[in-house]
Amino acid sequence: MHCPFCRHPDSRVVDSREADDGAAIRRRRACPSCNKRFTTVETAGLTVAKRSGATEPFSRAKVIAGVRKACSGRPVDEDALARLAQQVEETVRASGCAEVAAHDVGLAILAPLRDLDEVAYMRFASVYRGFEHLGDFEAEIAELRTHQALLATSGLAEAGETAAGETAAVLRYGGAHDPAPPPVHATSAR
Repeated sequence: MHCPFCRHPDSRVVDSREADDGAAIRRRRACPSCNKRFTTVETAGLTVAKRSGATEPFSRAKVIAGVRKACSGRPVDEDALARLAQQVEETVRASGCAEVAAHDVGLAILAPLRDLDEVAYMRFASVYRGFEHLGDFEAEIAELRTHQALLATSGLAEAGETAAGETAAVLRYGGAHDPAPPPVHATSAR
């Protein structure tokens, strides 16, 4: 690491600490040449591959901006949008890939948005999935009702939580317009 003050090509790590809930490492460094100290922050890179073939760094701000449009006029506050963006990033990072398709980011938005606000979910899903007919909306509303019934039967409707692991995996990609949902592996009851 080059010193930002004297451009010396080496530095010594004085202290390392976790930052951003373990998503980054903050390092205090000292330059052996000018003896000045500086801080660096290291994070694991996550890029998004767009349909055009271009790639760009994952951005929570872009997730929030897209979801904010769907939430326009709805009772959704900024803290809820920030939590949703964090959930989306955690879901995308859990894939273990350094590069993810923009389509996968959109899929990761759908489940938490559905739990946050159903009207905003329908707005986002209709644009994201390219609804063209009334039947597309009807199919998605039927999926929402199925989801609500599942939550009600599992006793989690008031908490806004999803059911056990395998149910959450099914519901995350459970929309009528998702081209290929991932395989769901049955797990034993907890």
